[in-house]
Amino acid sequence: MSPARNTENINSSSLLKVAGLYNLVFGIGVILFPSLLFDLCNIAQPRYPEIWQCVGMIVGVYGIGYLIAASNPHRHWPIILVGLLGKLFGPIGFLYSAVNGVLPWSFGILIFFNDLIWWFPFGKILAETFRDFNLSESPEEKEFHQVAATAQSLQGRTMTELSWRQPTLFIFLRHFGCTFCRETLDILAKQREQIEKLGLSIAIVHMGDKDEGTNVLERYDLRCVEVFNDPSCEIYRACGIGRATYRDIFNLKNMGKAFSTALLRNYGIGKIAGDVFRLSGAAVIHQGKIIGDSKPTIPSDRLEFFHLAQKYSLKRNTGVPFIEFPNLDLTQLHELS
Repeated sequence: MSPARNTENINSSSLLKVAGLYNLVFGIGVILFPSLLFDLCNIAQPRYPEIWQCVGMIVGVYGIGYLIAASNPHRHWPIILVGLLGKLFGPIGFLYSAVNGVLPWSFGILIFFNDLIWWFPFGKILAETFRDFNLSESPEEKEFHQVAATAQSLQGRTMTELSWRQPTLFIFLRHFGCTFCRETLDILAKQREQIEKLGLSIAIVHMGDKDEGTNVLERYDLRCVEVFNDPSCEIYRACGIGRATYRDIFNLKNMGKAFSTALLRNYGIGKIAGDVFRLSGAAVIHQGKIIGDSKPTIPSDRLEFFHLAQKYSLKRNTGVPFIEFPNLDLTQLHELS
């Protein structure tokens, strides 16, 4: 676990402990002194104070739940979700009662401390839980050279093998449901011939399963390129392809481009298939090393892979046309001899 994530978990646990203790104190107070709040707000005493004491018992039980959730906020997220729902519906009920004159507005002080101040922290914990839930990374960290030498394409070739045959442009896709993934594939299909004329082969890395990847790539006539399916994001991490934050996804620039790409340019959207926070990227790998890359900072950043191919083309660097040597069939060679 990274230091940042560890600190985040500690903060979430501390907040839930505070929420748990607050609920316990409030619940016990209501049970022992059921008329206190009504006296402070100048409200007539309820006919059946036992019902109000029952509410105090329920609030106290929630407090126990929050203390349990504090031991591991991400594992016990359902408790936090139920608590947040209660804190959302409570103010709605109060607003209805206050507008209709059933409860005085002064009763809102209870809503503020019991509900409103917990919206953001509880929501933040649930948002980070969802982000971690989408994290499909394997726990083992591997160096680039290890992954390049062992990860195989669907055609059975490793990244190292491909890069020694000729420079290879690796395209790292976002999840298949992302409108920017579809845009990237469409642009790649149109520029594929130009890239290959520059002396580079093309490889695609995606997070989906094999069948889904094959179906998607067939729609863009890209089934003949080298394809790596990487659901654990091992190749992504080895090549430094990071993850977006909520701020990266829900900023105005990204949301505006998502709207125009999906609706105005008709790329549409689909179901989430993989890590929704994983960014796209491109890298040129030659002789087992990354010699150039492009790493977007937000999902809507367009991959300039053709510019990358031009920059690291062997033809451009040497002025000599690149010739790919064909694979030798040893059985045929033996027959000729």
